[in-house]
Amino acid sequence: MIRAFRTAAVIGAGTIGLSWATLFAAHGLTVRVTDPRPDLAEAVAEALDRNAPQLAARGLDVTGLADRVHIAADATEAVRDADVVQENGPERVEFKRDLFATLVREAPEHALLLSSSSAIPSSAFTRELPDEAAARVLIGHPFNPPHLVPLVEVVPGERTGEDAVQDAVDFYTSVGRTPVVERKEIPGFVGNRLQNALSREAVYLVEQGVVTPEDLDKVITNSLGLRWATVGPFLGSHLGGGPGGYRHMAEHIGASMKQMWAGLGTPSQNEEQQERLIEAVEKAYGSSTYPELTETRDRRQLAVLSALDSADKEEN
Repeated sequence: MIRAFRTAAVIGAGTIGLSWATLFAAHGLTVRVTDPRPDLAEAVAEALDRNAPQLAARGLDVTGLADRVHIAADATEAVRDADVVQENGPERVEFKRDLFATLVREAPEHALLLSSSSAIPSSAFTRELPDEAAARVLIGHPFNPPHLVPLVEVVPGERTGEDAVQDAVDFYTSVGRTPVVERKEIPGFVGNRLQNALSREAVYLVEQGVVTPEDLDKVITNSLGLRWATVGPFLGSHLGGGPGGYRHMAEHIGASMKQMWAGLGTPSQNEEQQERLIEAVEKAYGSSTYPELTETRDRRQLAVLSALDSADKEEN
């Protein structure tokens, strides 16, 4: 039986937390947000105003959205009646260890305790919790901004219960996300490790003068990014092998691909090289403000999602 989630607590109101709050509220949940930042109320209001039209474009009813989002004075107040808690605090083990000790103590015993941690597995900050508490703690790692990007990496810890894993999958599915359960803890999980591997080679290519940051982004958005948005790396390779599929690809060009693996670069990233890279990126994109760049990113992401929705409807 699928649990009912009616009330959510969002701990931490940075970019990720504010995006989660908007998404949860748009799906009818009562949301309590807490963060020590002095401008919390203003930040929440701005996020709702900014994100609501994007969610409306995805077909959600955002009428009365602000009425479902409430400011809580602290974590204790935020989680008091929560069915689910989404933590979005700093990426520090000590911080999360202390915070989750509080969440376990103050939240209802049925509450699902999720962390947006982008690199730290939950076992690293739940070791001192009793088994029954650790059983309902796990990672729910989104990609920015989570109210638009569907993926959530669901990563159970060493003592996370299977019921909690299923509840997390059900919860994220209920708010329109695409949860993927990863069955082995590893720093950075899957998405960020893949992103890091590509970023490492991207930095190396720019350092070596092969390409500029702006042109490297063009390479991705006009080839791999376009392909991966529709099929992903493994299916892309399977199709690249023609009728023989992935087996044909591996047998005929696998050796040359492995030679390329050996030749992938390691960025030096000494202070001088790092400064050159920063200046090159700033030259490419520094003339636009952060809000302008994020608006363009989100508008294009919405266009991709809408196109994929249309393609799926045609297939069905």
